[in-house]
Amino acid sequence: MAGRAAEPEVIWARPERTGRGPRPAYTRADIAAAAVRIADTEGLDAVSMRRVAAELGCGTMSLYNYVPRKEDLYELMVDAAGGEHELWEPGGDWRADMLRVAHQTRALMHRHPWLPRLMSPVYGFSPNALRYLEHCLACLDPLPEPYGTKLELIAMLNGIVTTYVTNELATDERTRSLPWSQERENAMRIAYLGGRVATGEYPRMAAAFAEDAGPIDLEAVFERALGRLLDGFDHSRR
Repeated sequence: MAGRAAEPEVIWARPERTGRGPRPAYTRADIAAAAVRIADTEGLDAVSMRRVAAELGCGTMSLYNYVPRKEDLYELMVDAAGGEHELWEPGGDWRADMLRVAHQTRALMHRHPWLPRLMSPVYGFSPNALRYLEHCLACLDPLPEPYGTKLELIAMLNGIVTTYVTNELATDERTRSLPWSQERENAMRIAYLGGRVATGEYPRMAAAFAEDAGPIDLEAVFERALGRLLDGFDHSRR
């Protein structure tokens, strides 16, 4: 019927290429790899159907035979990056295994700085995402909690890592744009903040600064955030 909207369809439920004709010239893996290369070198905003088609050496309309929507292209990219997760045999210590997962995910996001922008439950059930979730659940086998609770733990852990890396990447980008060193920028802001706190209008902030032992160790902050999350699920620490 004319004007009828197409039915929504998950990209993974579609054949590699629709229509008749010769054998497809590209696979989804080829397309995803091209898009990831562009995003890694030029940023996510540089990724478009036209740009990916040019990278592959095909026409833009031909690419739509493989990937109907840009959202599908993003899903292919997230799945391709997720395939870089190392899936090891769990060691029986669920805390140690989940900390290893968190550190691996952090490293993965730094290799692909565009990835935090695309982190969404919408892309959470691609082939590599399912393998990752199954691996995490295997790591959590020793934890006496229902699977729903374990999935919440995995989601919270990913949320902490994504937030932390997003802040790291934003700080790095801002540092590169400064006309002077980050140290000079920090000194300027600390001096201003110290002057404001010294007015007596912010007694609690003054107390916080008074007990500060020195520069913030961001790696230690990351470890504490992960540890406190896992503590909340750890029956042995209650």
